[in-house]
Amino acid sequence: VQLQASGGGLVQAGGSLRLSCAASGRTFSSYAMGWFRQAPGKEREFVGGISWSGGSTYYGDSVKGRFTISRGNAKNTVYLQMNSLKPEDTAVYYCAAAPRYINIVTTTPDDYDYWGQGTQVTVSS
Repeated sequence: VQLQASGGGLVQAGGSLRLSCAASGRTFSSYAMGWFRQAPGKEREFVGGISWSGGSTYYGDSVKGRFTISRGNAKNTVYLQMNSLKPEDTAVYYCAAAPRYINIVTTTPDDYDYWGQGTQVTVSS
């Protein structure tokens, strides 16, 4: 399974970005997906996750109310809409797939078996 993340860039504080993550290759019949981020010198942080059906979502406390995760109709694409961005949102954002979890959203990085290459998000003040 290959995950390709895109959509990162430079934005001013208060602005918005939408990240996309597309799965290709040997895709599983169903799997939960998530977004994580890592800033320099910090641990990888859970941002948000979504179940296979899209019926369950869960967010990290630092992004609740500002970020929204969704899945495309084909289920193999996941989006992260980021609004009201803050300088502290600056990080490399990674998408990940958790084939062992279908309709449960997990926040633990070790539960995700496949990771994308990351896309840089920089928020200027």
